[in-house]
Amino acid sequence: PKKHKTTGSNDLFRARLDQIINLKHELVLLAGKIDWDWIDGEIAPLYSENGRPGIETRFMIGLLLLKHIYGLSDEGVCERWVHDPYFQFFTGEEFFRHAFPHERSDLSHWRKRLGDKLELLLAESLRVAHEAGALRSQDLKRVTVDTTVQPKAITFPTDAKLLHAAIQGLNRLARRHSVRLRQSYSRVAKAAAMMAGRYAHAKQFGRHQRQLRILRSRLGRIIRDIRRKIEGQ
Repeated sequence: PKKHKTTGSNDLFRARLDQIINLKHELVLLAGKIDWDWIDGEIAPLYSENGRPGIETRFMIGLLLLKHIYGLSDEGVCERWVHDPYFQFFTGEEFFRHAFPHERSDLSHWRKRLGDKLELLLAESLRVAHEAGALRSQDLKRVTVDTTVQPKAITFPTDAKLLHAAIQGLNRLARRHSVRLRQSYSRVAKAAAMMAGRYAHAKQFGRHQRQLRILRSRLGRIIRDIRRKIEGQ
């Protein structure tokens, strides 16, 4: 597996994480207690020496640990990672990043590749987190259900597709019940959903989020329009 390598150098144009965070923060202390080399050794037999280097094991295992510790979904932990320097430090980053560096679906691929081995690694790491005081006993009783890895007929990005489907569905219902809308937004929604998929594939998450905002705002307008028409009857 690919290990994260630090340069140890100062980059005048980038912010070093260890210079902007509190080094006594629970995640910083926990990162120092976890035996990342041991994790690398446990995962190494699952990798081949040929082909393109994989994602750093500390990054993916660290991200999965953060997901379990804070009870986040795959999407939630990736979004928080972008703006939380402690999450980035915990996963082995040296400098602050303003965009998620990998495909968000990689978490699902990792779970499938590691299988039962992943559960053992997470259990050991969570035990260390509990002993270090970063994880409370009551947190271990909480179960966060993430359906990301369950088979389903939904493709990435789900948010854009669901918003587009909601707009289409409301338009169909309005026509069926003879509710005349001020505007259907069908063309705008279709274009925004298509562009959201392209931006997500290109890892341009800022532009992707802008397309989602367009879809949400149009959906909100349709809902309010329908509500006004119903209340006026």
